[in-house]
Amino acid sequence: MLSIYPACFFKEDDGYSVVFPDLNWLSTCGETESEALEMAIDCLAGYLFDLRMDEEEPPKASALSDISLEAVAAELEADTTGAFVNMVSVDVAEYAKEHFEKSVRKTLSIPAWLNIAAKEKHINFSQTLQEALIAKVRA
Repeated sequence: MLSIYPACFFKEDDGYSVVFPDLNWLSTCGETESEALEMAIDCLAGYLFDLRMDEEEPPKASALSDISLEAVAAELEADTTGAFVNMVSVDVAEYAKEHFEKSVRKTLSIPAWLNIAAKEKHINFSQTLQEALIAKVRA
């Protein structure tokens, strides 16, 4: 199911900034218009996926005609030269399968004694590595 939200694209010296007024001013950026759109899709998917994981309802999307580029620009103290509003859409479930839930195979080396000890205790190597990496990333 597609989720569609309006986003404001602001031209900057080094690319584009993208802001979703309906989503607590969620923002991202890209060096080109195309990259900014790709980043907006990724940002939107991640935000809505997190809401889904937390079992929260996403906010209702505004109609494109209800978004005032000038009002958003004033709030952000941004220039409207080269700025525009565009609808950004993503199928969160499909995007999550490809980008958030997809497993990646990694090859690693551990000491032989550690391998033997872990096998004796029936430790799941993948799960243990994921837990350790998550702890490190969040630290």
